[in-house]
Formats: sequence, structure tokens, C-alpha cells
Amino acid sequence: MSALARRGWRDRVLMAAMIVAASLWMLPLLWVLGLSFKPNAFLQSHTDVIFSPPYTLANYADIFRISQVFRWLANSVIVALSQTLGVLVLSSLAGYGFARTKFPGRKVLFVIVMFGLAVPSQSTFIPLHRLFSDWNLQNTYAGLVLPGLAAPFGVYLMTQYFRAIPVELEEAAMLDNASRLKIFLQVVLPLTLPAQATLGIFTFLTCWNDYLWPLVIATKPEMYTLTRGLASTQTNFSQSEGLGFLMAQAVFAALPVLTIYLFFQKYVVAMAAGRGR
Repeated sequence: MSALARRGWRDRVLMAAMIVAASLWMLPLLWVLGLSFKPNAFLQSHTDVIFSPPYTLANYADIFRISQVFRWLANSVIVALSQTLGVLVLSSLAGYGFARTKFPGRKVLFVIVMFGLAVPSQSTFIPLHRLFSDWNLQNTYAGLVLPGLAAPFGVYLMTQYFRAIPVELEEAAMLDNASRLKIFLQVVLPLTLPAQATLGIFTFLTCWNDYLWPLVIATKPEMYTLTRGLASTQTNFSQSEGLGFLMAQAVFAALPVLTIYLFFQKYVVAMAAGRGR
């Protein structure tokens, strides 16, 4: 068998293995989707019959009957987009500073930033809550957004990506009397689009799915995010009497992030493959 034929067989086996792995990974998602279209009364006695009747849209209709669900959805969009934009701006500026500029204490400061990766966010809830309470930022968008702007992972990712960009590009721009800010905005920053897309998706998903911090800082229903608001509608018996409604809530909350990922997945692939520079 020729080397080309052996490579073809290896590719087919690898593709088959990936299809099997992807199918196994999709099974829980399909199970959740299937249960979301089942009547709650039916699911009290059957949870293993997913792809056969009866079906219903009542679970999704119940979500839209909640008076403030669209307010919660708008809150989540505002908070997630604001936090994502803030993280991209701050991480890009900090990453470029660490990668390209020299200043006293740069290495020590970078190590301190990296220590932030080892600190669980839950350990900072009490001091953050006291700080934001003293600043009267409870039940405000600022209170929901500001803690997430501290993103050590974003600084690390952008620093490494900036370091991988050839310095000769900036030196050529300097010969044309371009300022450091102009070089950053017009020469270097456009080359980091795959890294920014990856960081943006990661930040948006983390913020969108966050439940603990909105639970702490948002005490008024009109300031709930979608995850916090939907959780507030669940009763103590929802796991046994409203399983279809719970699954419909999960699908409803996941649709926006799934849509965003589908639009930006090519940048994530490019970042993983080391392309797009």
C-alpha cells in the first residue's frame, strides 16, 4: 500500500472517530432539546421517550408569559456586550504594553497579573460586594459589568499574540513617522482579529452564563440578568413537576450564545490553527 493510500485510510479513521466523539457530545444537548418540547405531565412518568409524540410548545409559551423575561434578556445583552467590549479594549492595550514597550517593573507587574489566574472569582465576592455597596452600585449596570473587566486571561492571550507579530512591521511604520498609537491602531491591532474574536466569545459566554455575581449584586427583579431571572421563576418542585419548562429555559438562554458562536467560529478555528496573522 502506498504512503498516499495509508494516509487516506488514517484520515478516514480519524474522521470517523471525530464523528463518533461529536455524536456522543451532542447526545445530552439533543436530550435537553427533546425534553423541552414534552408536556410536563407526561415527563412525570416518562423521561426516556424523547423523539416520539406527544409534543408541545407550551413550555416555551410559559417563558414568554413571564412579564419581565424580555427585560432580563435585554439586561443580559447589555451587560455581556459591555463587558466583552471593555475586556477587548483593556486586554489589547495591556497586552501591547507588555509585549512591545519597556518600563520599570514590567516583568514583576506581568507576574502579578498572571497571579490573577489562580484566584477563584468566588473568593472576591465579599470584598467586591462591600465595595460596590459603599459606592451605591447595587442594582446598576456598572455593578454588573465592572468586576468582569479584570481579565488576566485576556491580558495573557493578547500579550502572547502581540509577541508573535513580527517587529519589522512596526519598524517599517516608524520609518514613515507613524506614532505609536497609529501603529497600534492601524498596523498591529487588525492583525489580532482571530485572538480578539476568541477572547470576545470566551468573555461573552462567561458573562452570559454567570449566575453567582448577578445573584449577589442584583436584588431587584428589573435588574436581573436572564440566568438570574429564569432561576427566580423555578419552584422547589420544578425538577419533578416542571422538567420540560426547565429544559425550555435552558434552550432559550443558550440560543443567543449559540448564534454568536456560529458567526465567529471561523476566527476561533483560525486562532487554534495559528492562522489569520
